[in-house]
Amino acid sequence: MSGTKSGGHADDPFQEGGGSLLRQPKAVWATAGASVVAFMGIGLVDPILPSIARGLHASNSQVSLLFTSYFLITAFAMLVTGFVSSRIGGRRTLLAGLALVVVFAALSGMSGSVGELVGFRAGWGLGNALFVSTSLAVIVGAAAGGSAAAILLYESALGLGMACGPLLGAILGDMKWRYPFFGTAVLMAIGFVAITAFLKEQPRPARKTSLLDPLRALGHGSLASAAVAAFFYNYAFFTVLAFTPFVLDMSPYSSGGVFFAWGVLLAVFSVLVAPRLQHRFGSLKVLGGSLLLLAADLLVLGYGDHTTAVVCTVLSGAFIGLNNTVFTELALGVSDAPRPVASAGYNFVRWFAAAAAPFLAPKIEEWTDLHVPFVVAAAAAVVGAGIVAVRRRALTIEAAEPAPRHAAQDGVSAFAN
Repeated sequence: MSGTKSGGHADDPFQEGGGSLLRQPKAVWATAGASVVAFMGIGLVDPILPSIARGLHASNSQVSLLFTSYFLITAFAMLVTGFVSSRIGGRRTLLAGLALVVVFAALSGMSGSVGELVGFRAGWGLGNALFVSTSLAVIVGAAAGGSAAAILLYESALGLGMACGPLLGAILGDMKWRYPFFGTAVLMAIGFVAITAFLKEQPRPARKTSLLDPLRALGHGSLASAAVAAFFYNYAFFTVLAFTPFVLDMSPYSSGGVFFAWGVLLAVFSVLVAPRLQHRFGSLKVLGGSLLLLAADLLVLGYGDHTTAVVCTVLSGAFIGLNNTVFTELALGVSDAPRPVASAGYNFVRWFAAAAAPFLAPKIEEWTDLHVPFVVAAAAAVVGAGIVAVRRRALTIEAAEPAPRHAAQDGVSAFAN
């Protein structure tokens, strides 16, 4: 990938060196299946946020802390996951993450107050971070006949999880807001059993990762630029994910349908469309353009009628899918640090915006009106595009440097860390 052109997925992703998407060991399928459920947990609460607020007699800003606690812990976990996995191995890290999710998802379903629920979601975030940050490296390591099909399988799991999370939340949440949490605990417990049965321990890295390595990596100006730009982008992204359900004010089924369509677009544009646009126009042009289009979409969403808001919410998934893919590839390519370490530092910065937006957007609405949170989110997307434009030389990868087939090939994708 370079600032002008990017190789992308020019070849057939279903076949590489004899590897097939469907011809993978049981260990790969077990880890990919658990990955679907892990990504479902991100958007699971979207359709039931209003129901949770009513059930626990909480305000919108209080309920939005479900995202804030989850992603705040995820941000700090970026400094821990590499440290842990390089010492105890990928399999044990996966199982530890799954066990934490099972426990804290079940506890979330038993919460008696919004404070308890917010705290249990924080524990859930730690478990999810341990699992998701390790799962792709494990899938690629266990895959047969090349990595491209395994990567596509993982990214398909990511998209399927992001799309189906709101749908599961809607189906179970329509009966009772507690049921999606119990459903997740059961599914992750099944994933724990499957990985225990089918996944053998993976080779450990030759060098152990320290807690400070990701922070040291941010001393590289190009990586810091990518991280700061992604911070502003993530603020816009999570305003859509965490605040829009309150604006739409729909039944769990209807809201779940909206965010299912949103997730489908996110998956399609992340896995299929982004590499082709990068190949044709270059990564930085795609990134800058998609950030500006996201900003315009947010403004229309904020000031349009209800139907317009629904359409713009779904459409934002396309721009978010593009941004996720390109940002992650930039973060993995602009630094001279080992790619897992660079990715951990990058994600440490950007997940703070994912924690801030769900809390600040409802507060801004309380202080002003319904439109202003979307204006702020749109402005954040524009700032991200501005950073990309100003720092375009630093964010350009030399054409002489071989580009990975995809960011995920180095162990991380849009949500992997």
